[in-house]
Amino acid sequence: MPLINTETINEIRRNVDIVDVISGYLPLTQKGKNFFGVCPFHDDTNPSMSVSREKQIYTCFSCGATGNVFRFVMDYENISFLEAVKIVADHAGIDIQIDTRMSKSSTTHLKPLYDMYELSQKLYQNNINTSQGIEARAYLKKRSIDEEIIKEFGIGLALHQRDILTKLFTSKKYSYEDMVKSGLILKNDYGYLDMYQDRIMFPLWDIKGQIVGYSGRLYKTEGNFKYINTRETEIFKKGELLYNYHRAKDEARRQNTVLIMEGFMDVIRAYTIGVKNVVATMGTAVTKEHIILLKRMAKNILLVFDGDAAGAKATYACANELLKVGITPKIVRLEEDLDPDDYIRKYGKERFISKIEHPINVMDFKISYLKQQRDLTSNEDMAKYIQDVLQELLAINDDVLMELTIKKMSEESKLSEEFLRRKLEEMTEKKQQQDIKEVKNIDSNHKKSEQLSNKYTQAEQNLVYYMLKSPEVIKMYDRKMTYMPTEKYRLLARDISYFYKQYHLINEADFITFLGGNKQKQATLGEILSLPLKEEYTLDEIEDYIRAIRQYNVRYEQQRLKREMQKITDPIEKAKIAQRIIELKVKGE
Repeated sequence: MPLINTETINEIRRNVDIVDVISGYLPLTQKGKNFFGVCPFHDDTNPSMSVSREKQIYTCFSCGATGNVFRFVMDYENISFLEAVKIVADHAGIDIQIDTRMSKSSTTHLKPLYDMYELSQKLYQNNINTSQGIEARAYLKKRSIDEEIIKEFGIGLALHQRDILTKLFTSKKYSYEDMVKSGLILKNDYGYLDMYQDRIMFPLWDIKGQIVGYSGRLYKTEGNFKYINTRETEIFKKGELLYNYHRAKDEARRQNTVLIMEGFMDVIRAYTIGVKNVVATMGTAVTKEHIILLKRMAKNILLVFDGDAAGAKATYACANELLKVGITPKIVRLEEDLDPDDYIRKYGKERFISKIEHPINVMDFKISYLKQQRDLTSNEDMAKYIQDVLQELLAINDDVLMELTIKKMSEESKLSEEFLRRKLEEMTEKKQQQDIKEVKNIDSNHKKSEQLSNKYTQAEQNLVYYMLKSPEVIKMYDRKMTYMPTEKYRLLARDISYFYKQYHLINEADFITFLGGNKQKQATLGEILSLPLKEEYTLDEIEDYIRAIRQYNVRYEQQRLKREMQKITDPIEKAKIAQRIIELKVKGE
């Protein structure tokens, strides 16, 4: 729980405007009394997140994300509740003292894993600064990595000893099970041993800045496994992290630009020349989680992958994933098949800065990429090439870029612009027909799903919705409602009732804070607040909801008693149950 009281937290919330805070993270457009923006919590391409100045809450009508200003900052920044409170308090000009270090604790069963990584980091950093680290430091210096960068990126050294880390963990009373879970310790037929030996250690962080893995590099010899990365664990999942995110996010937001590279050494090298708005995918394909993180960092995205054929292929794949969610990246291609690390070391800061200041547009890159392995003097290859480029244009929302590409293709193919536009229109129409067909299928499935949602469930949802709006409805619930059949609505209704009894008011924004970190209840609340219901209600409507729920309870009890009666052979007991069923029937009518 927070280290400051609820009254102070609510005071902080009331002294800020959620619209002002959220608009500092992403653009909002006013429509009526609410503000709308692209939801940063899912792959949103159309503004589906509504922000209410009146209620001081936000709700996404697509993914159901809901919360107050604290919840938004928590989820957007990937930080704890207390850290979010501190940020909002600073925004409001309220001075509060919070030890945010206390808020970074992970779930109990994962804490030993984080602690072991913190301990290992201290050991590795100590090693590289001793006489045993002289050769490793010399290697790094040769790679133009100085003492400042070593310290900044926590670079360390695993010594040529089989179980030094194992012994350290054992002395700290960590279990062997947790040691192996961490990925730092291996078990073989002879016992337990360190995963990393005689390697320079590069820490890998999660998006909160906690060490969750390593990449260990050979430095005395060259072998087949120059780098060994930590295997995926409960805390280290490549598809959910971007290397250097915790450092780069603020600089990326200031510049409204983020550079994506493939490897962590590329990022470190960029840092040495002052380019700090940079992250790396660590060689993995770009995932949905990556894209959500990138959208939170900046509007402008530059892909600066390796200059070889594999880097071109990765650039093409990454660009397509970004285009799917409405992001049009720019591309930087490096000559001589060099990666950013080698390019900067060979050509220097100024030339690299010039490259990122003059990126190419995504269609110019794709045109160049699609030309590979094609003989454009062949009519057949030229026809396939034109078809591919037009197909790529279907994913582009930039009209200017589209026109420039058509002109370029016309000059190259000697086909008229009118012909190319007509072909593009035909392809667009075909795609739209396919999309309409898919939407109809979705609508059909949705209607079937709606039919499964009976009037009793809707009554529960509607009752909870209006409990959030009015103390009058809460009082009716307390007087007349004995039991809600659906557990998630039952638990939320009880919390609303309890909140009202405690504070003698109902306020959606403060109630969200009251729910704390209970993700299930927060999700149910989001579902309820997303319902397309009017703000006003009549007492007759509330009575109808309560009556429907009670009717469901009666019918459920009738069915239960019928099943029980089938199991009983005593005629007297059967008669008693039959009488009870009749009474319930009368009650339910």
